[in-house]
Amino acid sequence: MCSRYRCYTLTDRISDLNLFSVSNETNQMSPNHADELMDRLQSKTAHVAIVGLGYVGLPLARAMHEAGYRVMGFDVDAQKVEILGRGENYMKHLGDDFTQPLAESDRFNATSDKKRLSEADVILLCVPTPLGRHHEPDLSFVLESTKMAADALRAGQLVILESTTYPGTTRNDMLPILEETGLVSGKDFFLAYSPEREDPGRKDANTATIPKLVGGIDDVSTDLAVELYTGAIAHVHRVNSAEIAEASKLLENIYRAVNIAMVNELKMVLNDMDIDVWEVIEGASTKPFGFQPFYPGPGLGGHCIPIDPFYLTWKAKEIGRPTRFIELAGEINSQMPAYVLSRIVTALNDHGLALKGARVLVMGVAYKPDVDDLRESPAAEIIELLCGGGAQVSYHDPHIPQFPPMRKYQINLKSVPLTEEYVAEQDCVVIVTDHQLVDYELLGRCATLIVDTRNAMTGKPGVKATVVKA
Repeated sequence: MCSRYRCYTLTDRISDLNLFSVSNETNQMSPNHADELMDRLQSKTAHVAIVGLGYVGLPLARAMHEAGYRVMGFDVDAQKVEILGRGENYMKHLGDDFTQPLAESDRFNATSDKKRLSEADVILLCVPTPLGRHHEPDLSFVLESTKMAADALRAGQLVILESTTYPGTTRNDMLPILEETGLVSGKDFFLAYSPEREDPGRKDANTATIPKLVGGIDDVSTDLAVELYTGAIAHVHRVNSAEIAEASKLLENIYRAVNIAMVNELKMVLNDMDIDVWEVIEGASTKPFGFQPFYPGPGLGGHCIPIDPFYLTWKAKEIGRPTRFIELAGEINSQMPAYVLSRIVTALNDHGLALKGARVLVMGVAYKPDVDDLRESPAAEIIELLCGGGAQVSYHDPHIPQFPPMRKYQINLKSVPLTEEYVAEQDCVVIVTDHQLVDYELLGRCATLIVDTRNAMTGKPGVKATVVKA
C-alpha cells in the first residue's frame, strides 16, 4: 500500500500496525495522527505557531502566512505583540510594510499567552542560542521553549527546532522533555530539525526562496516537516536525520568563519608588506574555478559566524576530539578589533597624535551593512578599546540612533549627525561598517585621517584625507 506521505515496505506495514491499536471498550481503532496532520498540511488547514518573533521567526511567520497557513506568532515580549497588532514593524531592515499583511489578515494573530500553543498543529521554535561566559553553548532558550511546547503538547502535533545548535540537541535534549508528557514520539507527536538560514538585509533572497534543510528524529516526522515547508519554501532538501541537519548548519557557518579567518590573517601579513589585500582578492577572483572570494574586516558579527563554530568545538570536546582548525579560526577572528586599534594608534602616531585625547569618529556600528542589527558587532569592542585608550569617541550610524543595552559592553552613546564641520573636527574617522547611506565623498573631502576596515574609500572621487586600510 502507498500512504499519502510515503510508500511502505512490508516491514513498514507490520511496524505501523502499532499506530492502529484497538480499544477494548469501544473496539474502535485509535486515530492515525500522522495521516491526520498530513491531510491538514496538504490542504493548508494546519495551524502553525512560531515561538520567537525575532530575526528568524518574524520572516518565517510572513512566509507561512503567504503560503496559506493559519499562523500564530508567540513571543514573551508583549511589546512585540502590541506592535504587530498595530501593523507596525520593529525589524526595520524588513521594511515598514512587511507586517501590514499580517495585521490585516484573519489568518494571523500574535500572542504572549503560552497556553495558546495547544491550538497549533505545528510549533516552530525560533529562539536564540548564544554562548555562555566561557564560550560554552547556552541552550536555555531552547530548553525553556521546549518545556513550553511540552506544557501545551497534545496528540497530533509536530514540533520543529530552527535554532542553530550542536548535533544531538533535537534528539537528546528536546525529545526527553516532550516525552515526559507521556505522549509517544513518532506516534502521538512528531519532532524534527530545520535550521534557519536568514541573512538580514539581503535583497536577492528571502525566507521563501532560500532552500530549506529538514531532518526528523524518525521518517514520519521528516515526512511531515518536509510537507510543511514544501507548502511555503521554494526548495526543500530532505536529509536522513535531525543530526545531519544540525551538523549541516554548523558546517555552513564554520566554512565562512574559517575562510574569513584566512583572509584576516592574510590581511595582517600583506599590510606589513605594503600589499593591498583587497586588490589581491580581486586578482585571485578572476580565476573562474577553484576559488571563492572572502573578505577581511574588523571582526565577526551577527548571531551565526562568531558563535556557531563554538557549538561544534564544545560538542567535539565532549567526545574527546579536538577541533584545532576551527578554534584557530576563532582565535584569529577574535583578534581583529585589537588589530584595528593598533592600526588606528599607528595612523595617529604618523600624524603626530596620541590615542589619548584623540577625537575618533566611528562610522557604522551594525554588524553588517544596511541593517539595524548590533548582535556581536565588532564595533562595540572597538569603541570600548578606543575609550579604554583615552580617545574621545563618537559614532554615526543611520540605522542605529542609540546604542542599546548590551550584555558585554556598557556604551552610552547616540549617533551624531554627519556634517562637514563635525567630520573636519575629528582627528580620525574609522569605517567599521560600510552602510550605503553614508556620504563617503563627504568623509574623503573633510576628514584628515580615515582608517578603513571595509575598503569603502577605494575609488571615491575627491579624497583629500589620508586613508589607511585596516
